[in-house]
Amino acid sequence: MNNEVNIRRIDWTSVLILSLLISLGLGNIYSSSQAYLLDSLLTINPFTKQLIFALVSIFIFLFIQILPNNFFIKYSSILYVFSIISLIGLFFFGNEINGALAWYQFGGFGLQPSEFAKPITALALAKYLSDINSNIRTIKTQFYSFLIVLIPIVLIILQPDPGTVIIFLSFLLVFYKVGLPSIYMNLFVGFVLIFFSTILLGPFNIISTLIIVTIILFYLFRKNKKFIKKIFIYGSIFSIFIFSVDFIFNNVFEQRHRDRFNIVMGLEKDYRGSGYNTNQSRIAFASGGMFGEGFLKGSQTRGNFVPEQHTDYIFSTVGEEWGFTGASFIIILFCVLMLRISKRADLQRNLFSKIYSYSTVTIIFTHFFINIGMVIGLVPTIGIPLPFLSYGGSSLWAFVLLFSIYIKLDSERTSKW
Repeated sequence: MNNEVNIRRIDWTSVLILSLLISLGLGNIYSSSQAYLLDSLLTINPFTKQLIFALVSIFIFLFIQILPNNFFIKYSSILYVFSIISLIGLFFFGNEINGALAWYQFGGFGLQPSEFAKPITALALAKYLSDINSNIRTIKTQFYSFLIVLIPIVLIILQPDPGTVIIFLSFLLVFYKVGLPSIYMNLFVGFVLIFFSTILLGPFNIISTLIIVTIILFYLFRKNKKFIKKIFIYGSIFSIFIFSVDFIFNNVFEQRHRDRFNIVMGLEKDYRGSGYNTNQSRIAFASGGMFGEGFLKGSQTRGNFVPEQHTDYIFSTVGEEWGFTGASFIIILFCVLMLRISKRADLQRNLFSKIYSYSTVTIIFTHFFINIGMVIGLVPTIGIPLPFLSYGGSSLWAFVLLFSIYIKLDSERTSKW
């Protein structure tokens, strides 16, 4: 297939949405960076840097499109090994920023390898699962699939960077999509619900509720031995986990993380400490109203009241200056993009491309959901950027790389749209 045909088969609608999101990101970074812009005319400010990052992203996209058709299938394993080496190298040559040893510093520019590990891990998973025809129901396949994701997770935990770890855990959705037994997803969802419930209500109340529910289910389905067996297995596992929640919460998480959990769940109120970012972000949204205060006119943004507003809290700028209408427009763009990628993934006949496309939409969705939830106070602040909008070279380039590979693979699919 020649390059001319490939160009005609590129999903230009998704490319247009991506370009629009990046452009909107630049506009909001410019607005939220006024304090930096006015600080010194000689200082390279966040907007200028992001503009450079965006221009480089164009070359990343074009370079990916001219690569040979089988490049990623052929070299995904090598790229994965290189990614793991780059994560290990941080412990010897890395630079610590905000308490995490997660960056390589090159003069005034920092590079975060964990960001690039996301698309590369997606490639490695697609390669492995496509080689075995996605037969993830065997224990051996599950072990190696989990191992591919677990290796970067362990290295990122050691940095530590819990926010990025959560993104890697989202690969469980990809496993589930390609045939992973439902018990894993059931356990994952159960663990999450029990974790928050136990923190909120205490282990005694949760274990009591679990016992009551188990007794009711046992009585209702006492003739279904297979279902009763499942109840016993799930009940035993969840009971053990309930009594480990307190240890995990107090010994695995740092104090700043515990504070943020407590604030989100309403156990504490701290508008000057750990809850300051979220509170200021809520004020920004409230002041935006339906149509916003206008570009460069947001009082919270102009006063620089929201910390990290051009990075993790960029969506608060959207809410304040463009209001509910502008925020809804951004959300609609993301939803259209994710639904489009998911739909085209379903049409893929090439298993490698199909699995990678599922990984692409999963990574974007997890970032999107957590970041917006974080900004409006539904989830704790954990340092997750909003794809294509938040400031950051590593983040933008990694997302553009993730997206560009999807576009390349999608343009080679044999199914018709």
